[in-house]
Amino acid sequence: MHFASRVIHVSALALGIAGALAFGQAQASGFQLKENSVKATGRAYAGSGAASGDASVVINNPAAMSTFEQNAVQADLHAIDLSYTIDATGTDAFGRPMTGGDGGDAGDLSGVPAMSAIFPLGDSGVTVGAAISAPFGLKTEYDADWIGRYHAVESDVRIIDLTLAASFDITDRFSFGVGMIYERAEVTLSNAVDFGSALCAPNPAACFAPTSPFFPQRNDGFAKVEGDDNGFGWTVGLHWRPTDNLAVGLSHRSEIDHELRGDVDFTVPANVAAVLGVVRPGNFVDTGVTAPLTTPSITTLSGVWQATESFALMADVSKTGWSSLQSIDIDYDSAQPTSSEAYRWQDTIFMSLGAEYKLNDAFTLRAGVAYDETPVSDATRTPRLPDNNRNWYSFGLTWAASEALEVSAAYTRIVVDDPELDIVSSSGSRLVGDAEGSANLFGVSAQYRF
Repeated sequence: MHFASRVIHVSALALGIAGALAFGQAQASGFQLKENSVKATGRAYAGSGAASGDASVVINNPAAMSTFEQNAVQADLHAIDLSYTIDATGTDAFGRPMTGGDGGDAGDLSGVPAMSAIFPLGDSGVTVGAAISAPFGLKTEYDADWIGRYHAVESDVRIIDLTLAASFDITDRFSFGVGMIYERAEVTLSNAVDFGSALCAPNPAACFAPTSPFFPQRNDGFAKVEGDDNGFGWTVGLHWRPTDNLAVGLSHRSEIDHELRGDVDFTVPANVAAVLGVVRPGNFVDTGVTAPLTTPSITTLSGVWQATESFALMADVSKTGWSSLQSIDIDYDSAQPTSSEAYRWQDTIFMSLGAEYKLNDAFTLRAGVAYDETPVSDATRTPRLPDNNRNWYSFGLTWAASEALEVSAAYTRIVVDDPELDIVSSSGSRLVGDAEGSANLFGVSAQYRF
C-alpha cells in the first residue's frame, strides 16, 4: 500500500539519526574538533606532531613525548563561538510554501577542555603520558518551528577520549610512540515529523477537503533520540630530528567503531496516533534503537624548522578518513523496519603553515593560517550543519611566568565558504537556500613542569 510505504520512509528518515551522527561543524571538517592545544591553535595547528614543549603530543603524536626532559601537566580550554544562519525558502510535499521562520542562529558558545600529562621514566629512554580530549562533536539547534524543522532541530554529539601512551627512544634523534584510546560517544538529536503530509499522500483530494482532519504542516509531531556507546582505538607515531634545527613527526590515529544504543521518543498527535495504530501498528512508538557510527582515522605529517634561535617555521598536512562514513543504518526494537541513508563522504586534507617568534625569555608569539576541506558534497549537504571548505586565521602567545610555569592564549577566526542547500526531507518537503557560517575560537592554557 502506498500509505504504508510512505510511513516507512518517513519513520526511517524524518527522525534524522543519520544527519545528526554525520553532521559537520565549523572548527574542522566533518564533525572533527582539533581543539586539544592552545599553543597549536595559535599557529593553526602547524607543527602539531613535531613541536617541542607542548604536552598535547600525547594525543597528536605520542612519539614526540620523548622531547620532554621533565614531568609536565597541561590544561587547555577553548571557548568556541559558532554561528550558522540559513536564508532559505521551502515547499511541502504538495508544493505549498513552508510555514515557519528562518531558524535563528543554530550555533552557540561551547567549551572544549583538554588535559595532558607526560612523565619521562628516568634515563630509560621511555616516556609515558595520558590525556583527556574531545576529538569530535558539537551542538547546534534551530528554532522548533523553523521552515527546515523536518530536516533538523537539535543535534548534540559529544565524544570524549582517554588516551594512554608511551614513547621509546630508538636513537638520540629518533623515537617511536604508541597509544591506546578509550572513547565515549553520546548523541542527542531531534526534528519535527510532518504526519499531515504522510497521511495525505494516499488521497490528496480528500485530504484537502474542508472537513479533512489531516493537512500538510498542520499535524506535526516530534522525534527525539538519545544514544551512547564506548569504543577502543589506537594511535602510533614517529618523531625524527635529522639536525638540531629540524624536526619531523608522523602520526596515525585509527578508526573507532561504535554501535550506539539508546531510545527514541515520539510525540504524535492523538488523531494521528489513532490512524497509525490501525494502519501501521508498531511505527512511531517509543522504543529502543541502535545505529553504527565510525569516527575516522587521521594521519598527520608535521614539521618544525628552527630558522634562528628566536624564529621557527612550522607546517602540518593531515588526512582524515571520512570515506569510512558512507551510510548510516538504523535498527528499531519495534516493528518499524530497518532504514538506511547514504552519505558518501570523502577523505579530506587539512593544510597549515605557522610560525613562532621568541620575543624574549618571557614571551613567545605565534601565528598561522590553514585550509580545511569538507567531506560533504553538494548532493549530501544537510541543514544539520551545511558544511563546506573553510579557512583558519590564528595568532597566540605564551608567557613563561617562571622556569616551571607557563601560560598561553590564542585566538582563531574560521570562515566557512558559503554553501548552498537544496535538499528534500523524508516527508517530501524541500529546502532551498544559502547558509553562512563562521566561528571564533578563544583559548587559554597552563603548563607546569616539575
